[in-house]
Amino acid sequence: MIIKSAALETVCGYTSKLPQNTKPEIAFAGKSNVGKSSLINALLNRKALARTSGQPGKTQTINFYNVNDVLYLTDLPGYGFAKVPQKEKEKWGKMIENYLHGSTQLRAVFLLIDIRHDPSANDKTMYEWMLYQGYHPIIIATKLDKIKKSQLSKQLKAIRTGLDADAGTRIIPFSAETKQGRDEIWELIEALCADAETDV
Repeated sequence: MIIKSAALETVCGYTSKLPQNTKPEIAFAGKSNVGKSSLINALLNRKALARTSGQPGKTQTINFYNVNDVLYLTDLPGYGFAKVPQKEKEKWGKMIENYLHGSTQLRAVFLLIDIRHDPSANDKTMYEWMLYQGYHPIIIATKLDKIKKSQLSKQLKAIRTGLDADAGTRIIPFSAETKQGRDEIWELIEALCADAETDV
């Protein structure tokens, strides 16, 4: 995808009403420090459109990025950050749940997992919960540049096993540093949006 325009169009907090978008939405979920903002910036060829932070748990809203006026990338609140009060975590969970149920344009959810580690209990819970909600998350294994090439297949297998994901679950290794995996993710997004048009 050639990015001609990209802008943060809507920010939804806990009490906000979801926007009535008419274009396909692709959502990104993941732990607080997994690199969601870096991924979105890399996909959009921007350095700081999505705010990256040294302080995990910073994204407390659902952020809608309008891309080329043809689709939205949706950044969901990060989960699993220990310092966030339980009450806040519950609010975020409710916000994500409302979005998954309330969006009429959501085409797919990408779940980000740090390739260096086995999926955490939070990752596993989120994956299972999304399956329960009727979505089949596509996994993006982030921070690919932080491991040796020889470790790749072992780490991908650990993610698949840790999530108990079936053989058909797509796992895309990705690096925000080298942009490896970027084209593959865009090809998938474009295919999902094209499918959406055929369904209309």
